[in-house]
Amino acid sequence: MKKISYLFAAMMLAALGSGIAPLTLEVAHAEEAADKAKPAVRAEMGKPLNEIQELLSNKQYPQALEKINALNALENKTPYELFALDRLRAVLASGTNDTPLLAQSFENMIKTEFLKDAEKLRLMEAMAGTYFNEKKYDQAKQWALRLLEKDNGNQQIHSLLARAMYLQNDFAGTIKELALQLTQDDQAQRAPSQDTLRLLGASYQQTKDNAGYTMILERMVTHYPQKDYWGDLIYRIEHKPGFSDRLRLDLYRLLLITDNIDDAAQYVEMAELALLAGLPAEAKKVVDAGFSANVLGAGKEAAKHKQLRERVYKQAADDAKALDAGEAAAKSAKTGTGMVNIGYNYVINGQFEKGIALMEQGIAKGGLKSLDEAKLHLEMAQLQAGNRDKAVEMQKSIQGADGSADLARLWLLVRK
Repeated sequence: MKKISYLFAAMMLAALGSGIAPLTLEVAHAEEAADKAKPAVRAEMGKPLNEIQELLSNKQYPQALEKINALNALENKTPYELFALDRLRAVLASGTNDTPLLAQSFENMIKTEFLKDAEKLRLMEAMAGTYFNEKKYDQAKQWALRLLEKDNGNQQIHSLLARAMYLQNDFAGTIKELALQLTQDDQAQRAPSQDTLRLLGASYQQTKDNAGYTMILERMVTHYPQKDYWGDLIYRIEHKPGFSDRLRLDLYRLLLITDNIDDAAQYVEMAELALLAGLPAEAKKVVDAGFSANVLGAGKEAAKHKQLRERVYKQAADDAKALDAGEAAAKSAKTGTGMVNIGYNYVINGQFEKGIALMEQGIAKGGLKSLDEAKLHLEMAQLQAGNRDKAVEMQKSIQGADGSADLARLWLLVRK
């Protein structure tokens, strides 16, 4: 929340920047004013009002207050004279940090006809911000809600209101308020602010709403794809009830592409899983990434890492020579499993069109142990080939509760 302080109100009022006619502009009897539409003050008030303004400009607040009280004692004050006094009290309140007086002065001024609607809104905004900065959240909420009744599009005040609710432990209210902001952001086709998403995520955590928090993490990685957000999101998918260990390699693939593999054991395990899946070319990419990051090839396990690299390189070279033979065997099999696997191997080796065609034929042939897993890999293949629209269509058909649907959704959020 951008800070709105006493200085804001003081500058706005003392400098007369709101477009109100200065008090020195006209000193005359109200009933004798030539222009009835133009506010005026009586002659006996004109000079004291000017003196008060001078005292306020020089920060002589006790003397200014004394004169304000003296003028206030006069009888039969016109509405504009009352307004003029409230304006001066507001400046005085700003200079002396007297929030109750400031609030009352603003309240009186807002009720008059001497401010434009936009000026009244600025007073409400200043008051909401002043109370928020003083940690008086009930009063801040009251002023914020008043403003939003008149100007619901004020994003700054929406944010202030949500923060006031959060700081009062009203997490349900915070979620409701911020959810409305997200809807407005979506309708306006703009990215929600990172602060909004963080506060909403924190509120879901406070209410132990894991589904809500995961949803916010997905929003975070969509608009602010930071490593930590991705790491938290993938961790939650992995530990979601029902997640299949069969998809562990796919989980590692997301960790790798979002820069969330940090230790040697993870690189080694991913490479071994890729070898077990019959994807030595992928294992080679994993090992190369580990060495490039200076994670593999260092420390006590350096020799083992180099042995792994030699083994992976040899298998990748042999596999590249045997791809065509593997394709023929897969096509002659009773099920489509081999075609899906060989097809994805082609994709990893850069032969996207051929690989995707084989995967599609394998899925159509059927007999797969996990149709959703095969579709997940086809979606990933389409993304690697740059066919995002086809990947989106494939993702829509993946419904598995074993983690495949979650992973399929996350792959569409990756921006690399």
